[in-house]
Amino acid sequence: MARAREKQLSQVVSELGLDKQNKGTIGRLLNHGGIGEAEEGADGRMSIQIRLPEDELTYSPSITVMPHAGELEIEFFNDDTNTHCAQVPSNGDYQWIWLPNGSRGKVNVTLDGPGYYWYGSNVGNDEGRGLMGAIVVLGDVPEEGKLDRPPQPRP
Repeated sequence: MARAREKQLSQVVSELGLDKQNKGTIGRLLNHGGIGEAEEGADGRMSIQIRLPEDELTYSPSITVMPHAGELEIEFFNDDTNTHCAQVPSNGDYQWIWLPNGSRGKVNVTLDGPGYYWYGSNVGNDEGRGLMGAIVVLGDVPEEGKLDRPPQPRP
């Protein structure tokens, strides 16, 4: 059901002409560059490729799902005619990469706990909001990190 809704949203955005930068205001209303799953190699390290499509002002996919905590190699491809960057969290610190137009580059990050980790471009204004992406690390909080409270309902 959610997949069908996503296709409908993309179709409407395209029909309205908001999937390309219009010369007057915005390129996209919302950052909806899709969802991608990190691939796990034989050594346990995960990897994903993320593109910055021309004139879309988004990372694609904009949401990366890691099946568990660990090391992630992200390869960025800047297909845009503008320069961008990515500032990606890594165990409380950040990895930063400069992405001139038409370039590609890699960052290696370590995320050792489940949760949502936000990243983005910290240069330029990119139509008033900047580029935004998220890394979702699946899993449960380790015992030592759990709060002392009654068990909570789980879906």
